[in-house]
Amino acid sequence: MVDSVDLDSLFQEAVACIDAGNVTELERRLADHPRLVRDRLSAPGAWLRDKVGGALDGFFRQPYLLWFVAEDPTRNNRLPPNIAEVARTIIEAARRDPRIDLRDQLNYALLLVGWSGVAHAAGVQIELIDVLLDAGASPDGIPNNALVNGHVAAAEHLVQRGAPLTLPVALCLGRWEDAERLAQTANAEEKQFSLVLAALNGQAKALATLIDLGVDVNAPCPNLYPHGTPLHHAVCSGSLDAVAVLVEAGAALDTPDTAWHGTPLGWAMHYQEERPQDGRYPRIAEYLRTRKAATG
Repeated sequence: MVDSVDLDSLFQEAVACIDAGNVTELERRLADHPRLVRDRLSAPGAWLRDKVGGALDGFFRQPYLLWFVAEDPTRNNRLPPNIAEVARTIIEAARRDPRIDLRDQLNYALLLVGWSGVAHAAGVQIELIDVLLDAGASPDGIPNNALVNGHVAAAEHLVQRGAPLTLPVALCLGRWEDAERLAQTANAEEKQFSLVLAALNGQAKALATLIDLGVDVNAPCPNLYPHGTPLHHAVCSGSLDAVAVLVEAGAALDTPDTAWHGTPLGWAMHYQEERPQDGRYPRIAEYLRTRKAATG
């Protein structure tokens, strides 16, 4: 029987087709083994676990085949140029099975694509977003997730495709009139999330706007990288302007993060070492040293 074939082996072979952009072979395998578009991989072998490790116990737990089109978690750090066609092939195969409700597969695949730095770098992120939206994925909340990794064009496209505009997204996209309107009804949690998201994206004007609204410049966001303060995340962004806005509004210079116990200056020095060709981090480190010396 077809279903007696080991699912892990079937997934490994099908994922190899995805990685190679081999639509013809993928179509054949999906026709021969319909369970590939129906079942989740509950017991992945070393071929996957050795590459993505803990993701299989977290955000990539028991993946559907469709989720592999995002390359998030990263396995190969590349995607074939026809990955959108690959995604359509999997979706069309799933639609041939009346037992399959595709909504969960599509919605989470869109989340992964929104996150995916590989899809962004490969220039296929927008096309993949369109394939998934056209198939029925919901864009709700995805712009926030795209912006967590700095994917501004993807967030803008998602809004254009019908994603609800939120305060953090409006601020990071520079939609100032929308941001002013949304701020009137935003709660404290959404404003704090907005501050950290703006810090991550190095959006100095958005930070200044939120500070004027009374948002705490030292409070971590419980829903977004809570191990660091907004200043830590502004340092990460590489924007000296964003760092300066927070510091001049009273951001603490010596607060350690809760993951590695580094101060914002420590983070700047780490990025300076890690990315020696990036001239932004030495300037941020020098600014923070100067401010620290000025405050005693």
